[in-house]
Amino acid sequence: MVPIPNLVFNEITFPLQLLASKVAAVTLPVLGVPVLREGNVIQLPAMALEIAEACSGIRSLMSLATLAVIYGYLLEPRTSMRVALALASIPIAVLANSSRIVGTGLLVQYWDPEKAEGFFHAFSGWLIFVVSLILLFLLHRALEILWPRGESS
Repeated sequence: MVPIPNLVFNEITFPLQLLASKVAAVTLPVLGVPVLREGNVIQLPAMALEIAEACSGIRSLMSLATLAVIYGYLLEPRTSMRVALALASIPIAVLANSSRIVGTGLLVQYWDPEKAEGFFHAFSGWLIFVVSLILLFLLHRALEILWPRGESS
């Protein structure tokens, strides 16, 4: 419940911005959208997408990690499985945030830049977070199958 100090927060946020922009810049051309990435700005033919500090995914990452810890504590007796769930929340959040940026880029290119900035931008944050929670739940189920409770932890 203690907020992360700004110095630490800033040290985490910028690399997440760059990672999200790199993943989107690699993924969008595969989907037929030409891009030019300069730092945390992705230049699309229709407009530039700036991956701002708020779009770094840090809030989603912190929220998902917290929920993964709570979920593991309440539903999983094995410490090793709890740790696995908590650690898995990091790549899940990063991939989810990157997919949100890719989705925004696709909307900008193939539909309407204004729509990509308006309702979709706000709604996609919620939607992607729900998808992240579902992925965490599915991962837990898959790990339970691969690593049954009867085995040592």
